[in-house]
Amino acid sequence: MTKNNNKSILDQIMDNYQAEEVANLDAVEIITNLFNELDERGRDILIRRFALREDRKETLEEIGKIHELTRERIRQIEATSINRLKQLENLDRHLSGLKNIIINLLEEHGGLMEKEYLFNNLVNFSISGGKNGENEMKHKRHFDFLISKLLHDEFEAIGDSEYFKESFKLKYQSLEHLEALAKELQEKIQEIKKIFMTEELINLSKGFEVYKNNQEKFNPAGDLDISGILINNLFKEKADVINSNKVIYSILQAAKKIEQNKFGFWGINDWREIKPRTINDKIYLILKNSGKPMHFSEIADRINKISFDKKKANAATVHNELILDEKYILVGRGLYGFQEWGYQKGAVADVIEKILAESEQSLSREEIINKVLTQRIVKKATITLALTDRNKFEITADGKYKIKVGANSTE
Repeated sequence: MTKNNNKSILDQIMDNYQAEEVANLDAVEIITNLFNELDERGRDILIRRFALREDRKETLEEIGKIHELTRERIRQIEATSINRLKQLENLDRHLSGLKNIIINLLEEHGGLMEKEYLFNNLVNFSISGGKNGENEMKHKRHFDFLISKLLHDEFEAIGDSEYFKESFKLKYQSLEHLEALAKELQEKIQEIKKIFMTEELINLSKGFEVYKNNQEKFNPAGDLDISGILINNLFKEKADVINSNKVIYSILQAAKKIEQNKFGFWGINDWREIKPRTINDKIYLILKNSGKPMHFSEIADRINKISFDKKKANAATVHNELILDEKYILVGRGLYGFQEWGYQKGAVADVIEKILAESEQSLSREEIINKVLTQRIVKKATITLALTDRNKFEITADGKYKIKVGANSTE
């Protein structure tokens, strides 16, 4: 939570209360306490049906075999158990903290949050949700059960919407201005035909008429700090910018046709720079975001580490793609860069010949070495050795080099 010395005593008391609710947010503990009110069979069926223990939801038939009951009977027990939880006298006491945090999150995000984005925030605030792996997924499944089965009267689920992915919104929340901004953002990105960083899209959005006409709706009060979900090993989001523009950021997360790639860039979800389909697409993204030449085996390792999808990259396959595609240039032993970075094809002697041809004058050895090193990652001795080729180069009276008269030119 952020601090503000200008807040009233009442505001500070409310902030302390909110901070206490956040600190006690533990979906697993909430469900454990609630399920103590059920009989053992009802508890086991709900745990299996909603993957609260394992990572896969079990079918009615699978559970029926375990309990030696029909599919229909398992379905009835499931429904009866959930209804029993809804009717608990102390249900509100168990769920009030979670409900208040969700309301605060939704309000600060303009009333709408994409499902996974909401769960990420809740896990981040949870005292034991963790930041990775199995523990994080376990908490998300518990939050999903609590919201979809016990708090569905408080929040409205959005399914297959024209503009948004699966999301939750506040009851009676109007989506017109949010849909309008999502639509205009999508159209503008498609028109400009480029990918954007988060801050660029936020600034772009603020120029739209729909934003200017609804500024109070796009800038609700609140100071929940969501920076904990912005930590990423591949790129760094500006937490202060996002914390100050949660509504626009929430629209980016929820927009159906806008997606963020593994390196933090936003674009249309079917663009190859956003969702790479082939091994060549993945190579391109890895090299582009490295900003420097890489060894083909390092590129393969990087693809597998980032895990664009479940397909594993093989170093030999990566090498073949680099060899066959003209946009990639061999610049050293197994090292490849982009032709658009200024690298040229050919051996070191060919590069020297092209440099001399383009200079239209003789050059010193140091000048040649410096120019070659902008196009090849080689040792200076390799360049010096190439200059000894008397079939291609000759030394002038002042000790400089030029293309030998009659030598085959690269032109």
